[in-house]
Amino acid sequence: MAIEKEKLINMYRGMLRIRVFEDRVYKEFAAGKIGGFVHLYAGEEAIATGACATLRTDDYITSTHRGHGHVIAKGGKTDRMMAELYGKKTGYNKGKGGSMHIADPDIGVLGASGIVAAAIPIAGGAALSAKMRGTDQVAVCFFGDGACNTSRFHEGVNLASIWKLPIIYVIENNMYAEMTPISYAANIPNLADRAAAYGIPGKTVDGNDVLAVYEAVGEAVARARKGEGPTLVECKTCRRYGHYEGDTDTYRTEQERRECHKRDPIPRFRKKLVEMGVLTEKEADKIEQEINEEIEEAAKFAEESPLPAPEETLEDVYA
Repeated sequence: MAIEKEKLINMYRGMLRIRVFEDRVYKEFAAGKIGGFVHLYAGEEAIATGACATLRTDDYITSTHRGHGHVIAKGGKTDRMMAELYGKKTGYNKGKGGSMHIADPDIGVLGASGIVAAAIPIAGGAALSAKMRGTDQVAVCFFGDGACNTSRFHEGVNLASIWKLPIIYVIENNMYAEMTPISYAANIPNLADRAAAYGIPGKTVDGNDVLAVYEAVGEAVARARKGEGPTLVECKTCRRYGHYEGDTDTYRTEQERRECHKRDPIPRFRKKLVEMGVLTEKEADKIEQEINEEIEEAAKFAEESPLPAPEETLEDVYA
């Protein structure tokens, strides 16, 4: 699949934006500036970036507790995201949603959920809406390996298959559901093999190869737009940090962590772009500098933004 130079550069820029954002969140959370829980997407950048690069602004995505990367890849603003993590009024949810519930309907981000697999039926509803309205919009539903063992997964995928909904299920298999290894929770080598039970295509790819993700999801998107129904794409990856910030990560061996760092998708993609002649080392360094400056400004914006007023507590709250 030929990809234009500008898109390749934007994909690299997007992956780097996610990493720098997450590393900054790690730092600010450790400093006590961010409350609640945060689950960092660092190490999995190729999945959100590759998948969202196949989408239009009016296409939908649903996200997870580890959702910062999804929002950024779909076009979310890092300053408003950082402000939301800080609990500030200028955040996407006016400081009331926090890390696990960022949403922006204007760019098709229907929201994240802190409940495992909760977004699977929501994505199904969005895809059903597109089909009923006769548009060629699609929905991409991101979830982890742990979600594949829930009733929401089985019921949601089965219904989407029956109704031929325009939806792409993207499994972000980082090999651990919290602290439980997938080898303990599933007796098959590839979770995408479960697609056969629902009569839909399933494919497993290297989730640390952004081009492999782009190609697999791109094929699934094209199929969905033609009315041919859902696809299950499994992306095997690993997370650089623990399940959540504060997690001691002792359930992974030191060798596992070293192997994870070796598979880092960002330097891998940078090297490939330089070899392809898409970027020079100097140009790649400049992009990195620009992203660092952007995230610095985002953190400053969050710091300086006001907190919601006490009298606003019940505004925009519906449940």
